[in-house]
Amino acid sequence: MAEIKDPENTLLIELKGGTVTVELLPDIAPQHCARIKELARAGSYDNVVFHRVIDGFMAQTGDVANGNAEKDFNIRRAGTGASDLPDVPAEFSGIPHDRGTIGAARSSNPNSANSQFFINFADNHFLNRQYTVYGRVIAGMEHVDAITRGEPPASPDRMISVKVAADA
Repeated sequence: MAEIKDPENTLLIELKGGTVTVELLPDIAPQHCARIKELARAGSYDNVVFHRVIDGFMAQTGDVANGNAEKDFNIRRAGTGASDLPDVPAEFSGIPHDRGTIGAARSSNPNSANSQFFINFADNHFLNRQYTVYGRVIAGMEHVDAITRGEPPASPDRMISVKVAADA
């Protein structure tokens, strides 16, 4: 288990294999960090599937509107939705998209990030300064590596729960 330096800016994502600990970067991307914590505290990410998982690239999740495996779930719609909250403007930085970093998923509009995010399986530096990086896995990357692949996966894995460490 990783040492948690700032429980208010650490997420605990429970996957089938165990807990993934994510250190958020509020000094780099304060609005994105605030949004993911708000949705985690509301329970919005609980049971949301990984709807796009590309080997050697990334695992995408966070569609709180259409990705909840326990609520009117249709895998063909997962990945098309967001929260009811307004989109978050881009907070691009010099932080590289390295293995284990968390990036904000968005449409072609740089200011369209909302609830969806991805975890990089590898260094994906071609994404640098194009997608907001706002966290990094500090423990449990082996559980991320075990997520079922597919676009979408036939039997998608899900985030069982997502909590802010200060609340856990």
